[in-house]
Order: sequence, then C-alpha cells, then structure tokens
Amino acid sequence: MFGCQCFQWSRIAELLPPDTKTFSLPAPIPTWPQGQGFASGVINLGELEVFQISRFEFVWGSNLSQDKKKGVTFYKPVGIPNGFFSLGHYCQSNDQPLQGFVLVAREVACSNPEVAQICNLDKSPPLQKPLDYTLLWSPDDGSEENYDSCGYFWLPQPPEGYEAMGFVVTNKPDRPELDEVRCVRADLTDSCETHHLIFKTISKLSKVPFRVWSLRPCHRGMLGKGIPTGTFFCSSYWNHGEELNIVCLKNLNPSLHAMPNLDQIHALIKHYGPTIFFHPNEAYLPSSVAWFFKNGALLYKKGESDGQAIDPEGLNLPSGGKNDGEYWIDLPSGDNKRSLKSGNLESAKLYVHVKPASGGTFTDIVMWVFCPFNGPATLKVGLMNIALSKIGQHVGDWEHFTLRISNFTGELWSIYFSQHSGGIWVNACDLEFIEGNKAIVYSSRSGHASFPHPGSYIQGSSKLGIGIRNDAARSNLYVDSSIEYEIIGAEYLGDGVVTEPCWLQYMREWGPNIVYDSRSELDKMINFLPAMVRYSVENIFNKFPLELSGEEGPTGPKEKKNWAGDERW
Repeated sequence: MFGCQCFQWSRIAELLPPDTKTFSLPAPIPTWPQGQGFASGVINLGELEVFQISRFEFVWGSNLSQDKKKGVTFYKPVGIPNGFFSLGHYCQSNDQPLQGFVLVAREVACSNPEVAQICNLDKSPPLQKPLDYTLLWSPDDGSEENYDSCGYFWLPQPPEGYEAMGFVVTNKPDRPELDEVRCVRADLTDSCETHHLIFKTISKLSKVPFRVWSLRPCHRGMLGKGIPTGTFFCSSYWNHGEELNIVCLKNLNPSLHAMPNLDQIHALIKHYGPTIFFHPNEAYLPSSVAWFFKNGALLYKKGESDGQAIDPEGLNLPSGGKNDGEYWIDLPSGDNKRSLKSGNLESAKLYVHVKPASGGTFTDIVMWVFCPFNGPATLKVGLMNIALSKIGQHVGDWEHFTLRISNFTGELWSIYFSQHSGGIWVNACDLEFIEGNKAIVYSSRSGHASFPHPGSYIQGSSKLGIGIRNDAARSNLYVDSSIEYEIIGAEYLGDGVVTEPCWLQYMREWGPNIVYDSRSELDKMINFLPAMVRYSVENIFNKFPLELSGEEGPTGPKEKKNWAGDERW
C-alpha cells in the first residue's frame, strides 16, 4: 500500500523558504477570567499532557508553477518546551499566512492526583521512540547533485503496541534521528481520516502521483474524544477507505478541565462576538423567540383546526419526544401575519450553545439566529435574475455560525458559516474584522445563509452562472452578538449552571408542512431558455435541496445533528 518512489519537484534555487507571512489576530488576546485549565497552555489528556506549537522551522517546499501561492511547504516544530516531544511535522499550502499548529506531548506521572485513577501501572510508558523509519519518497535518480533539491518523507516505525502520529520530512537522504519524534501507546490514540487534499503531483520518472492531505479525527462532536495533532498524511498508493498508518490522540481525562467556565464564556463572546449584517433590502429580519410568540405565533395540533397562542417563554409547548408531525407552529392570519413575517430587529439576539470540540482541546461557540420567515428564492440563469413566487419560503428559520476557539490559548481559530444544507469553515486569517477581534458575518437576503464576505453567491453552478442567488452585503441592519446574546446550553458545565429555555425542548417543526409542485414552476422557466442551456439547467435543478420543493418549517436547534455532532464540512 505504501511504497518508496522517486520524488523531485524543483532545483535548489527554487527551494528557498517562500515569503511566508505569519498570521496574528488584529488585536491582542486579553487576560481571561480565572478558571481551571482554559488558556493555560497545557492540556491534560490522562497519561499525557499536550502543548500547542505554532512556531516552525522551514524544512522543504515546492512550487510547481510561477505562482508561489500554488506551492506547499513542510515545517518542523521549534520552541518545544523541556520534557515535551514532537509527534510529527507540519504541512501547509502557500496560499494563506502561516497559522497552523502541531501538538507536542509529555508523560504525566501517575502520582499526579489528577490522573491517578486513569493511569495503568501495568502498562508500558505512554511515549516511545520509533524503532526505525521507512522512506516513502527519495530523489529521482539517486545522484548526489540532486540530494539538496528533494524532499524525503519518512514514516516512523513504532514499537509493538504503539502508533505513529505523523511523518518526518528532511531535505537530505540521511535517515532522521530516532529522537526526532515519539510514538504513542495504542490505547491512548484514536483513529483519524483524511480531510482536505493539500497537494498533488506526479514524480517525473515513475509517473506515480504523490498526495498530501490534512487530517481530522473520525470521532468528532461534543462527545468525540479524538484530538487532531496538526500533522498530515501523505502517500502515493493509498486509496480512499483504506486504514491510515498514522492516528490521532484521544482524550481520556473525563474532567475536560481545559474547557472555559461560565465567566470565561461570557468573556469570549464579548471579545470575539461577530456582528451579523443583513442585506439592505432584507424583508425578513430576525427577532427574539419571545417576540415571535408574544406577537401572534400559534401552536397547531394534528386533527385540530384552531391554533393555540404560545406563552412568551414557550411554557405550553410540548416538551421532549421527537419530531412526529403531531405539532407545528404557524403564523396568524391578517395584518399580524405580515407583521410577524417581517421580524423585529430590535428584539433579535443570538442564542448560544457552547460545547467541546476536538476532544476538548477546542471550544465551539455555536450562535443561533431565529427569523420568523424565510423568503422565496431568486434564480440566476446567466444574466437573468428570476424572483420565484414560492420556492424556498417557509415559516420559522433557524440559522447558525460557529466560533472555534483554542483551549490552549483562547485564540479564535476559525468560524463555520452555515449555508442551507452545508457550510464552510473559514480560518481566522481569511475573516473580515469590524472591530478588534470581532469578525463580520453576512446573512444572505431572504434565505439567511451565512457568508464571510459580501457578494453574490450561487447555490448551483457558479461556473455556468446557474443556481439560487445568495446576496450578502453590509447595511444598517445588523445585530452585535457580543452584546445581544443568551446562553441556552453548555452541558459540560453540569446541571444547573445554564438554564435551558422551555422552547429549546420543543422538538417539532417551527412551521407548517406545505408541499407544492415547485417542479412545474421551474419547468416553465426552462422552456423559455435557449435550447443550448436547457439540459445544463435541468441537471442543476435536479440537485437542488429538498427544502426548495415545498414549505416545511425547520426543527429547533436541539433537533439539529450539529447540536451534539460536528459541523457538516
């Protein structure tokens, strides 16, 4: 599955370190309120402690074109504290500032009261040197004149009962020192999977492709124990679905001591809380849930024709259970319906769920925004923009974005922007900031999908210019989440620390289910298009999400998969 192949990308003159820029947030990170282990620099995983390294030394890099941003660079961690050991090297593409990390680890004495009950004295040490290295790639022709122009990729060979955590890269053919990295005892590790393809090329002589991927734990979400170490995976023969020969760490410390306490959560939100801008022509603004209930929203029960007024706190909503179709929320008739559809920006707030991520080494601050109504979509076909009459609209709209924060330092690492049936993570270096370390989130017109920058985004084929338009722009319609927020969940803090609102336990739909023939409306449009584009348009329409085929109110935040699970990315 893994073999040694010749590998040479460029000559010595092209292998100088690129003009690498490192990223730092616009403003200094404040001193956080006192707490257990949040932002203390070191996180205890049980028999291991880990430290986050973000300082690197250039080892080797490649540019396959004149555009340096299309290259890739490999680094080794530097500034490792005494007693800690490297687990592998780091890789990053050159199209963004250097912002990555790798974890380094050290053993924890079992006499430490914090881990005494976790340690197994009958087992071997948590860390061991590799027995040897396997060379995965070497120079094309093996001549000494090419040695300095090549990258050499080495896989540590762990002792029995141990696992390799990452690869080692050198720019010389000499085998790395055994002391370069450590392997980890197998029961302290978790499985991982490839994520983004960072780089792909083909060796000149062998014509065999060489690929490099980023990694993520297989077990994610707030209950997942897998921890990414920041290393990469590379191979020429690996196929999707095959088991990897490196793994992630596992957090076996049930205390999650590095997660922020309630005071620290408030401080994080006040420091990082984004401002959400709505489109200047937005007709369907957000509101608070209490305003929605107080101003006429009705609870309907299957088999009953009349709706019931809802208590502002949701006290009379059915609690728990599952979305069985027995209940739903709808708008009143008449003027109240039009008023409720428009929302109420003055009452709007962000509803915050805080949960562990990456085995408790990161914190996810999930911010939910509620809009009483999701407006109909606008279709873009080339230069034509067609306002649809019904497609895409529904009562009740829950959207969210997520701040991912390092529990080692308290630094904002990335933000997830939810976009209808999917979404994207955006690194902090690619965010737009409005003040200090507060980013901007742009909410699209009518549909309220989240985007990191203003513009017109196409849900469909951006290449052909065919799909549903998502227009995002700055305006005087905004909500500052660092001020207007309410924490509705943080299960890891324990019972009684955060009081969940009654409406959060409502597991049914926040709008009625109305099915209509959206296909007939789309077919009418297709018939007016030139014959040469009809087939392409029809194929794209067939890939539209089911939410465009009728009106179906969404379920609330706690019924979403990402409440306990990871984001869709």
